[in-house]
Amino acid sequence: MFPAESRECAVAVIERIRETVQLTPEGVRTALAAWIDEHWDPAMSLLEWRTRLAADGWATPSWPERWHGKSWPAWTDAVVAEALVEFGTCGTPLGLGMQLAAPTILEHGSDDLRERYLLPTIRGEITWCQLFSEPGSGSDLAGLTTTAVRDGDEWIVNGQKVWNTGAHYADMGILVARTDWDVAKHAGLSFFVIDMRQSGVTVRPLKQMNHHQSFNEVFLDSARIPARDQVGALGEGWHVALTTLSYERKYGGRVRPNLSSAPGRLLDEARAEVDHYFESYQWYPQRSGRVDLVVDRARANGVDHDPVVRQAIARLLSLQLVSQWTASRAAAARALGRTPGAEGSVGKLATSEISRSAARVHSLIGGASCMLSGADAPLDGVITEVLISTPGQSIAGGTDEIQKNILGEKMLGLPREPSPEFGESFRHTRRNG
Repeated sequence: MFPAESRECAVAVIERIRETVQLTPEGVRTALAAWIDEHWDPAMSLLEWRTRLAADGWATPSWPERWHGKSWPAWTDAVVAEALVEFGTCGTPLGLGMQLAAPTILEHGSDDLRERYLLPTIRGEITWCQLFSEPGSGSDLAGLTTTAVRDGDEWIVNGQKVWNTGAHYADMGILVARTDWDVAKHAGLSFFVIDMRQSGVTVRPLKQMNHHQSFNEVFLDSARIPARDQVGALGEGWHVALTTLSYERKYGGRVRPNLSSAPGRLLDEARAEVDHYFESYQWYPQRSGRVDLVVDRARANGVDHDPVVRQAIARLLSLQLVSQWTASRAAAARALGRTPGAEGSVGKLATSEISRSAARVHSLIGGASCMLSGADAPLDGVITEVLISTPGQSIAGGTDEIQKNILGEKMLGLPREPSPEFGESFRHTRRNG
């Protein structure tokens, strides 16, 4: 007979093997369905439901078990997220918390940071925004000048950030600030989480030319950050920020989930949360060019047999299809645990080209009527909104020029673009503004 400890160990190993064997998409879905049957109650609150999800690892199955996951492969996250909605329930909150802040803290944060921020973010108790870009440092993010100066057990932060989606209602922000001026610009940055509700933080909305107000500018006037809210080591902010940016470039979380219309407190709260989140993104389909409208608009305008129009539409749809294949290939690589390659930058460039091409095709189809807005305009002004929104696609998430530099230098091995500040002290470097 084996000692009791050995038998328990053997049982644990067998159970782990059984879990591994069942780790197929269908096996995961079957296990999730059984768990939902046992735990679902539409009368509970959304907070209670997400607490249950996290407790049993279903909120973030690829995360380590210690941090509310199941230590499963990366592909299980997408399978579970899709199945939760398909089975009439809901998953983790939409937004930068689960897409950017939590994964970054999980990868680079201390255990104390993980303890304090991961679970509340999963449960939707904390909302987040991203404080990276500045008026003089957008694409050149490493050239930022917002400062963080140590003062005992705190950091004192002064500066300005811009293009901050959701900052007007966020509880916390992920922030990159300069902590050392006497080293090269990339080496002088550190990464923090910051309380957005404090008196030293002022948020002002930005009015866009398409009349939406999705973005904000944020002013930091002697804002304070506890020293324990530093993410990663001092001076490693650029390395941590690259992790965040890698998640941002593969972020596909702006697709509205098709939540069940069934009654109950839980789903009522979930639908209200989704509606609130998407208020900031009403114009994003137009920013992407609304390729889905092109064929119907050509038919409605009687130009669907025009050879020039048909050729332009064919080119646009082909480009979109190729981009989707590239995105699928990148997703498959991530699911297999492979290191991200060029697909992120290629996909970002393709998205920009698709949106610009779509705007040109809409103009070709509609002519001067595309300049009209209001009730008398095509599709109540949607086409006009496409034309004035698509320029933003080439800027957001890293400009086209930056993506080309990344591909040229990192993937093709071309020489680094000349930079006067490379390797010098940032204090004596020529800077924007």
